[in-house]
Amino acid sequence: MKKVEIYSDGSSLGNPGPGGWGTILQYKDNIKQISGGEKLTTNNRMELQGVIEGLKLLKEPCEVHLYSDSKYVVQAIQQWLENWKKNNWKTANKKDVKNRELWEEYDIISKPHKIVAHWVKGHAGHTQNEMCDQLAKAQANKFK
Repeated sequence: MKKVEIYSDGSSLGNPGPGGWGTILQYKDNIKQISGGEKLTTNNRMELQGVIEGLKLLKEPCEVHLYSDSKYVVQAIQQWLENWKKNNWKTANKKDVKNRELWEEYDIISKPHKIVAHWVKGHAGHTQNEMCDQLAKAQANKFK
């Protein structure tokens, strides 16, 4: 199984407001950068959208090491997602899961892969995270 690294970041100017995501995929020496955005969105939606878009580019099952500065994304992948599904997309507090349609999409496209989510401190000099942040902000600024 191929080992792939995905680095992703999201940005929202206003929260809600104009937003963007930036993602870097790395397999051995091959690196691909992608980004996108929306006119009205939230930071959490953009964080998750970047992860989803990165996974969509994988053409076969992979061991994916996912790096994000979003505790929301990392904790959901590591801890919450399975219980949300068991509880009909309700949180532990019986509230509707926010961004459910994105989490359902993530759940479907992540199935063939072994995903290990890693949290990285944002704005702390992590090279790929800083690059993703720049990509995300550039996209968000297009919608200002």
